[in-house]
Amino acid sequence: QPQNVIEKIVQRYAVNLPTPSHKVAQGDFVSIQPEHVMTHDNTAAVMSKFQSIGAARFNNPQQAVFTLDHDVQNKSEKNLTKYRSIAAFAQSHGVDFYPAGRGIGHQILIEEGYAFPYVMTVASDSHSNMYGGIGALGTPIVRTDAAAIWATGRTWWQIPPVANVKLLNTLPEGVTGKDIIVALCGLFNNDEVLNTAIEFTGKEGIAALSVDERLTIANMTTEWGALAGVFPVDEVTIKWLRDRAVYLARTQNRKHERINDERIQDLVRNPLLSDSDANYAKHLTLDLATLTPHVSGPNSVKHATPLTTLEQQRIKINKAYLLSCVNSRASDLRAAANVLKGRKVADGVEFYIAAASSEVQKDVEKSGDWDTLLRAGARPLPAGCGPCIGLGVGLLQDGEVGISATNRNSKGRMGAPTAQAYLSSPAVVAASAVSGYICGPQSLHPTNPISKTFAAFHAHPQSPIITYTDNATQTPPAKSAPADVIPGFDGTLRGEILFCDADNLNTDGIYPGKYTYQDDMSPERMAQVAMENYDPGFTKVAKKVRVNDILISGFNFGTGSSREQAATALLYAGFRAVLAGSFSETFKRNAINNGLIVLEAPQLVSDLRKAFKGGEEVLTRRTGWDATVDLVGGSVGVGERRYKVPPVGRAAQELIVEGGLENWVKNRIAA
Repeated sequence: QPQNVIEKIVQRYAVNLPTPSHKVAQGDFVSIQPEHVMTHDNTAAVMSKFQSIGAARFNNPQQAVFTLDHDVQNKSEKNLTKYRSIAAFAQSHGVDFYPAGRGIGHQILIEEGYAFPYVMTVASDSHSNMYGGIGALGTPIVRTDAAAIWATGRTWWQIPPVANVKLLNTLPEGVTGKDIIVALCGLFNNDEVLNTAIEFTGKEGIAALSVDERLTIANMTTEWGALAGVFPVDEVTIKWLRDRAVYLARTQNRKHERINDERIQDLVRNPLLSDSDANYAKHLTLDLATLTPHVSGPNSVKHATPLTTLEQQRIKINKAYLLSCVNSRASDLRAAANVLKGRKVADGVEFYIAAASSEVQKDVEKSGDWDTLLRAGARPLPAGCGPCIGLGVGLLQDGEVGISATNRNSKGRMGAPTAQAYLSSPAVVAASAVSGYICGPQSLHPTNPISKTFAAFHAHPQSPIITYTDNATQTPPAKSAPADVIPGFDGTLRGEILFCDADNLNTDGIYPGKYTYQDDMSPERMAQVAMENYDPGFTKVAKKVRVNDILISGFNFGTGSSREQAATALLYAGFRAVLAGSFSETFKRNAINNGLIVLEAPQLVSDLRKAFKGGEEVLTRRTGWDATVDLVGGSVGVGERRYKVPPVGRAAQELIVEGGLENWVKNRIAA
């Protein structure tokens, strides 16, 4: 069975497969034993979860990495006490620990080789996608998963559909990797890559991208909606690794345990490539030669505008930011310094900068770029997340406008909900800070050589050339053999379909926020308030639920907050399974971690909408359709019709039989 590179990496880290020769494929539920798992400030919450499940020691202390990076500006005794407790916990268990000030966790994992080509490294943070910039498979997990990995070494993953994103030709001078991902988020803004893993291809286009640019693009595949974004390992990657190995050996006076000549040579001798006939769920292309600088926003990555268009609007800014895990490496700070040489930040503008790590800061201090930024009026912050996640000084106030080289500009993320946030490349942020309105370096006095390049974009505006193909509408993705059945798992589900015809039904609609922190909510009470914000009459329908009745909803079910109760409330309401057109990945993880089966059935949703369209609006409908779900074979039968769904593999079966991930871990600790 042919495999793409995503599937091949998962194959290396999959455990407890049905047979030694079993090949994993998109859609499979698999148990994984990742190379590393990173937690940051949320380590404290994972510690609590770890202790609550009765774990006393780590299965493999070298698998875990702790980094403190989010709230590093907070010097309150409460936060410092938390940081000390994490440090002590790391020391007592022999876990690698990086204190506040060392840098952002994702950058540290790249610098120190925890993320390495062809490895699978996960993190309890959404931007673990960034590791794909060097050919690793990085993907986010939730806190319960992290505790499970600490205790047992493993968790589960459903291999997502894989999208092939081909970057054709090469970028014009002055256009950056940040422009690529900002444009992709805006050009393909209808969930084309939602919950996919992206494999970037296109030899010519990728070869011209630096590792820093690849890390930027991979990082923001998170905002694009993907669960991973993986670049090929090529000569650029190998050279970066070799240079890194030399640097580490010189500065640490020893051979680095993860980035060293032997490991790099193994990559060269044993490249991991997609098979020529590998299957992809989707194909997208972007002609890089047609791309111009783009700006994202305001307040959404789905809206990207050519810089030349925004410049004409002369949008006044109050704050500018050059920080975060996506664009605060040495090359980013250098690009901003090149724009700011001999210039000053405009009156009335606050320009905040922070390096991605202490190592990056030493680099730019040595080169003089840091001093250039400070002389121009930039305000330094410690290496860490800070304003990017709405923590510390410099946040956007009511009615203010900010332009940032960060990765996320959702409403209220960087401060007041009434503020407006735009995203762009470091050079554009720097130029905007100087002029006081959103612009590129070409709008400053022409003393900088890159101004001529940007000027060409004004003279010859163009729209980027893109293509998109969804293979699901043509030939279905190849599937691996049906999963085997573990003892105690009932592979068949029969019941009536209850239909909630809504897209983007969020966790607040499923389980209202006002109950989230009421710790005394009994399972019975949670069942009573399930779906209360979506449909106050839901419980009148659900209380009639028969054993194994099936709840079906629209697309992107469970979006929004990560509250776990959104899944458990439905379980307590009597549902063994929820089907939908698609799910929020966080909701899916919370559901399966608690033993609730969730399966994508987009065609069944489409047919339900055709059958029940028009007439009186009913939020929750008993359809009268009886369905039989083959959980192992991966199908739903409704009368004479058959619909494909992902088969429930061994990893998910174990969690369902044992009543969720916490019980699964407790049972293995007891064993």
